[in-house]
Amino acid sequence: MPRYKISVEYDGGPFVGWQRQDTGPSIQAALEDAIFAFSGERLKVRAAGRTDSGVHARAQVAHFDLTTEKPADEIRGALNYHLKPNPIAVPTVELAPPGFHARFSANHRGYRYRILNRRVRAGIDAGFVWHVPVPLDVAKMSEAAAVLVGHHDFNSFRSVACQAKSSVRTLDELSVRRDGEEILVDVGARSFLHNQVRILVGTLALVGRGQWSKRDVEEALAACDRTRAGPTAPPQGLCLMKVGYGPSGAGQRDDAEETVDDE
Repeated sequence: MPRYKISVEYDGGPFVGWQRQDTGPSIQAALEDAIFAFSGERLKVRAAGRTDSGVHARAQVAHFDLTTEKPADEIRGALNYHLKPNPIAVPTVELAPPGFHARFSANHRGYRYRILNRRVRAGIDAGFVWHVPVPLDVAKMSEAAAVLVGHHDFNSFRSVACQAKSSVRTLDELSVRRDGEEILVDVGARSFLHNQVRILVGTLALVGRGQWSKRDVEEALAACDRTRAGPTAPPQGLCLMKVGYGPSGAGQRDDAEETVDDE
């Protein structure tokens, strides 16, 4: 049974998230319906990261199995045709290497959070940025972000609804920089906790406003208590930018850092 690896980009605004739910349209359901439309097969599409409601993706990775092999270009064309008019596109389709699993083979995920930091609200990009009208101190945000990089218990920085067995994670990157009127927060790790990136951003925004100090962030991390960290930033500023795999394209699941990625 051939397995296909696909890249997916989408505007998460109209959806309840990646995962199929009874409460509204999802990216997973749209893809599964598109596959059924051209193949007649009802199957499950599995993704590298189960993005939350309103969260976007430029480079989501997913896989699915078909009973018979079909040309990759034919599958790509059929998927994009049947996905219309959803704001979802599938730029690439390829046969997956042996043992590949979009979620468990991934060894890196990279997210970007965009903050529009100006007095005037967004027009064109309203659904893709968090508008913060008061000035933010990027230097102080960057200094505080350095505290959070590395191997820590991030219990203060996950949703109370998070179902991960352990809140220990290794944060490989948390950088903050200004690009004109925007502040870009880039976050990278093997796996994330539910809402972890958005809570990190919400906490750093308090530092940028001058309401919190670097010391406050250190104390929030040490507390391992969700009530001690900052608020959860809104979903529309967050986008899954990249998913990394090993040289073979396949990998092994690390149960010490089970993948949650409900971002």
